[in-house]
Amino acid sequence: MIKLTIPGEPVSASRPRVTGRGFAFIAEPYRSYKKMAHQVIKKQYSAEPMQGTLHVQIKFYRSVQKRVSKVERLRRLSGVHRPTMKPDIDNLFKAVTDACTGVVWKDDNQIVSTKSEKFYSEEPRVEIYVEEL
Repeated sequence: MIKLTIPGEPVSASRPRVTGRGFAFIAEPYRSYKKMAHQVIKKQYSAEPMQGTLHVQIKFYRSVQKRVSKVERLRRLSGVHRPTMKPDIDNLFKAVTDACTGVVWKDDNQIVSTKSEKFYSEEPRVEIYVEEL
């Protein structure tokens, strides 16, 4: 099993937008995050892309909002309260798997089993665990 870490706030994948003239584009925050994550992953994983079927577990750690009370902050950091607001976990997962494609695995269709979780943390980041089956 390999473990990779992407530092910073997780960003969700956005859908391509189409202009009135028919041009499709991807929103800038997602495009920048995907590029940064791809580079970080390349530095951490230098082997050839995996070929077989994969189990991928991803843990998303978000920072606690500044407007919450000290008691609520402690609840969130201890895991009593977990993130339930946007971004959706499936869009977060898509952003990370897109960044890993071509580096960790050839294509994300190799992923046959997944587990994703959202947490609060003082250190926002994404932890990726990949296991060949």
